[in-house]
Amino acid sequence: MPLPPLVEPAPDLTVNEVKRYSRHLIIPDVGMTGQKRLKNSRVLCVGAGGLGSPALLYLAAAGVGTLGVIDFDVVDESNLQRQVIHGQSDVGRPKALSARDSVKEVNPYVQVVVHEEALTADNVMEVFSGYDLIVDGTDNFATRYLVNDACVLLGKPYVWGSIYRFDGQASVFWAEHGPCYRCLYPEPPPPGMVPSCAEGGVLGVLCASVGSVQVTEAIKVLTGIGEPLVGRLMIYDALEMAYRTLSIKKDPDCAICGANPTITELIDYDAFCGAVSADAQAAASGATISAAELKAMLDRGENIFLVDVREPNEYEIVSIPGAVLIPKDRFLTGEALGLLPHDRRIVLHCKSGVRSAECLAIVKNAGFSDAVHVGGGIVSWVSTVDPSLPSY
Repeated sequence: MPLPPLVEPAPDLTVNEVKRYSRHLIIPDVGMTGQKRLKNSRVLCVGAGGLGSPALLYLAAAGVGTLGVIDFDVVDESNLQRQVIHGQSDVGRPKALSARDSVKEVNPYVQVVVHEEALTADNVMEVFSGYDLIVDGTDNFATRYLVNDACVLLGKPYVWGSIYRFDGQASVFWAEHGPCYRCLYPEPPPPGMVPSCAEGGVLGVLCASVGSVQVTEAIKVLTGIGEPLVGRLMIYDALEMAYRTLSIKKDPDCAICGANPTITELIDYDAFCGAVSADAQAAASGATISAAELKAMLDRGENIFLVDVREPNEYEIVSIPGAVLIPKDRFLTGEALGLLPHDRRIVLHCKSGVRSAECLAIVKNAGFSDAVHVGGGIVSWVSTVDPSLPSY
């Protein structure tokens, strides 16, 4: 349903702004009033990565007056396949500063506010309070729930997007007018069940497809035109080139926006989401070795059976010499247990140590009591043992 404009119009547009935004101004639905609303808007992008890159560029081009960007990461060469706000010369620079410079190049009339820090429960309320609308470009569940809960408690709308491999989702969550993220996803998935983009990959251009939808929704909410995705979930399949929209309703029993909320303040989101399961944490306690320790074991010729639990396409990129590939899903089904020798010590590794910890719990429960896994996975192996190998 149509919603009232979120922002009041600015007093005027300069001559140069009229020239710049003329293609907006001649659209009757936007016009001078709509463009003045954009000029008067304050929008924060959480993350300057895959989704934040197109979102920031197009929000700037559209004439949003104040753009905030919060990101604590630095630009890595692996980002450049999809994070188009950064360039080769930005590798090693803070993403927030790189994004600021690109935004100013796109539109010098935009004021950019840089928050070069991680978004946490300690700072989110203060950071969000200075903006009209939040655009969520995060890629982890803990921050997604943090963004949602802070917006609900502050009464602010936010535009959410999610990407993975060839699939994307987007919606507008605004508890005052419809459901929130918790109405759609009351609980995070079990730890280790949903791979991140770093583990599962993402088609670079998918970021542009979903990020542009987020900006479209932001413009609609700010100016009060069209029907925003409040109460609707857009699902995009790039391989099929298919868009579909599902209706989502406000959950009357929602923990934060329902009739009797049980969440009335921010919580511990890392504990709520959990990077690894309790079983994996218990299994890894005292059974985690470093990449350097693995190297020493191999150099000494110890009787170990080194297992790589990543996917075949990851194994093709880079592997530790001597590692046998047995993907994680074969541990989940139990099939892998029949492939493990009982006369050798089992050593598991993955990309970063999360998947191998989950597999370690399964292996230990099956009786391989001296099994261990490599903390930091092959990323640590490349950085500390053999930097000549590629990382990803």
